[in-house]
Amino acid sequence: MQTKPVLQLSDVKAIAMAAEQHALANNWPVTIAVVDDGGHLLWLQRLDGAAAISAHIAPAKAHTAALGRRESKVYEEVINGGRVSFLSAPAVSGMLEGGVPIIKDGFCLGAVGVSGVKSSEDAEIARAGISALEI
Repeated sequence: MQTKPVLQLSDVKAIAMAAEQHALANNWPVTIAVVDDGGHLLWLQRLDGAAAISAHIAPAKAHTAALGRRESKVYEEVINGGRVSFLSAPAVSGMLEGGVPIIKDGFCLGAVGVSGVKSSEDAEIARAGISALEI
């Protein structure tokens, strides 16, 4: 039987704080979501000025990144590349850039999803959050 690391609440808080600091430093009003490896929401934070819809999109991006164990951008690229049938994939709806998996020792521990600014900036904020774990 294998054992694997898991996110603890202190990890989730560190991720959220680092992501928030990065967003605020750039004046980016976003929503930040952190999920576990099954895509279950552990943290949701909507910064002042973030659009209401971002509170739906950020968790969806995180969920997609966690279940797929890859950045949600990959799915966006597949669809933009012409494989629109992928839109019917079950259990994933956040197929836009901005969801980044949290990987440690080859295991996916969860993901961070961000929504509210350009997708590449959303992903940048997610990565800034994950960097707080120093993995």
